[in-house]
Amino acid sequence: MNKKIIAIDQGTTSSRAVLFDQDGTLVDYEQKEFKQFFPNDGWVEHDPDEIWESVFFVTDTLIKRHGLGSSDIASIGITNQRETTLVWNKRTGRPIYPAIVWQDRRTAELCNSLKAPDLEKIIQDKTGLLIDPYFSATKLAWILDNVEGARKEAKKGNLLFGTVDSFLVWKLTGGKEHKTDASNASRTMLFNIAENSWDSELLDLFKIPQSMLPEVCDNVHDYGATDLFGGSIAIGGMAGDQQAALIGQCCFNKGDIKSTYGTGCFVILNTGKEFLKSKNKLLSTIAYRINGEITYGIEGSIFVAGSAIQWLRDGLNFFESAAETESLIEQANMDSRVIVVPALTGIGAPYWDPEARGAIFGLTRDSGAAEITKATLESIAYQTKDLLEAMRQDGADIKELKIDGGMVVNSWFAQELSNVLNIKTYRPKIIETTAVGAAFLAGINAGIYSDLESLEKVWKSDTEFVPAITNKEEANQKYLSWQKAIRKTLS
Repeated sequence: MNKKIIAIDQGTTSSRAVLFDQDGTLVDYEQKEFKQFFPNDGWVEHDPDEIWESVFFVTDTLIKRHGLGSSDIASIGITNQRETTLVWNKRTGRPIYPAIVWQDRRTAELCNSLKAPDLEKIIQDKTGLLIDPYFSATKLAWILDNVEGARKEAKKGNLLFGTVDSFLVWKLTGGKEHKTDASNASRTMLFNIAENSWDSELLDLFKIPQSMLPEVCDNVHDYGATDLFGGSIAIGGMAGDQQAALIGQCCFNKGDIKSTYGTGCFVILNTGKEFLKSKNKLLSTIAYRINGEITYGIEGSIFVAGSAIQWLRDGLNFFESAAETESLIEQANMDSRVIVVPALTGIGAPYWDPEARGAIFGLTRDSGAAEITKATLESIAYQTKDLLEAMRQDGADIKELKIDGGMVVNSWFAQELSNVLNIKTYRPKIIETTAVGAAFLAGINAGIYSDLESLEKVWKSDTEFVPAITNKEEANQKYLSWQKAIRKTLS
């Protein structure tokens, strides 16, 4: 019997449930957007209940639409927006505060106060991360410090912390399981990725009771079972969205690299068994942990990618849907010198400036929606180049790149990436590889796939983009103009 696999893909702006056959074919999906809250400058929040309701809705709808019983589903895999921080009461299940989203910059002042050279080195040596509001530790500390009675309840052992994956497992299993996976744990700034454990020194630094923390498991693991969809269904795999995309792109060899273009953009390079500490402000992270064995990666993060297109759509009303951007750009003046720095929530790697804000340079009377849209997409390509150059300085030999995420449906953008990076880029048949990765992990746990390597024959390329630069001098000049614009926006 051809059992199905369901991947729950809980993202920054929407939740999806994706149905796969055993051969990796995407059968169907259901998606539901949810509200973004911006209560103060640089703050980004979600309603945890709305997250859960959206996940339940898309999963239940998908199962019912295909008339599936629990026996038809081999396993569920989960992938999620990383770093987003939730705290809930373990007795009532009620969140004590909205989810503080990975994009949120409210703890910038706290992070700045921690940036003593010795402490920065200690944190990077332990976690592979730089001190930044991006990660969960300062968000969790903020909740405990700013929600009345939270620290007292935490010390009593009444509160639980989790990233979105942990929260979903807890909800799906009816509060029976409080677990996370190694890839998500590695993004909290509380997990020692060299020693493969929560770090007591860091817990003391941020005053986090260990009783709040979930159990850290392999990416392929028995995470419990859910009986919310008509019978018991195993939860067999879990990974943060960017690590899931790395797995979905079958980047299993040292030196393999992928770049995902969703709400943000995230480039991960597989560094194998080496915990490589970047000298160029990139992050070291756990790519995945299988059978207790860690594979590491280095990562560059662009905070604003697809969300910049969302801003053009919803904030400036340039178009009604992101799908229109490709045809809109065809109307643009290709000689336009407009440069957009989309620092709407600060700037990530390799600049790391939470106080930077967005800017538009080079406007003229003939600059319009088409030119600004084109410049916004170009800015994401330039930021990707910044990351790849930093990786090269750390010793990477990058000759090609696998790309995925909703933005690469735009073939103009995919080609522009190849042009700006001056390397071949490969777009897979299924561009939503975060869901593919979660399905792969669940499939391994269910015995559908034997191991990671067996997945390589499942992955299929759709389009290969080859650099098509007619004027290299002009291309270099545009990139230098981008770097000049970036410097002007740094705080």
